[in-house]
Amino acid sequence: MVNLNIDELNNEFQNKSPQQITAWAISNAKNPLVTTNFRPYEVAILHLCTQIKPDLKVIWCDTGYNTPQTYNHAEDLIESLKLNIHLYVPQQTTAHRDVVLGIPDVGDSRHELFTSQVKLEPFKRAMSEHKPDVWFTNLRKGQTVFRDSIGVLSYSKEGILKVSPFYNYTDEQLDDYLKEYNLPNEFKYYDPTKVLANRECGLHI
Repeated sequence: MVNLNIDELNNEFQNKSPQQITAWAISNAKNPLVTTNFRPYEVAILHLCTQIKPDLKVIWCDTGYNTPQTYNHAEDLIESLKLNIHLYVPQQTTAHRDVVLGIPDVGDSRHELFTSQVKLEPFKRAMSEHKPDVWFTNLRKGQTVFRDSIGVLSYSKEGILKVSPFYNYTDEQLDDYLKEYNLPNEFKYYDPTKVLANRECGLHI
């Protein structure tokens, strides 16, 4: 989906519900997908998208460093929401990487290589294989400086339309959404590439 008036649509979507935004995007998409890492509140975007398109492709790029709680949460959601999961993992095992590289500190020059191995390469491989025109994400305003600068709709550097239906939602509003649909959440999550909650890992910029 190219040549859209992003500014005009983002202004319009200020007054639209996540359901309306998602329905619009799916009705105009040829090959949509949603990505997830099963972090806190991911259940909201997964539930929202699959309520509208049950067979939507769900891309899970698993770094190999998730907590046991995250893996259990993922398995529960895959079953309860009947997710059409496509799993992507790094080409090197976690055990092997622990020996030759470990988890470099964010200030270490090797951290860029680590991030590429565990997150960027699997993600790029997934996008190359599936070639989506619409990519649903759970980006929200207030998460990082970069995310504050985009809107409900934005384009990735590859030209894919990113749709963030909950962009203007607060944690409290997402809590209400989860409560309304009786959805579970899991907060024991670990991203080895970000270290700080407000740091971008490179997936979206």
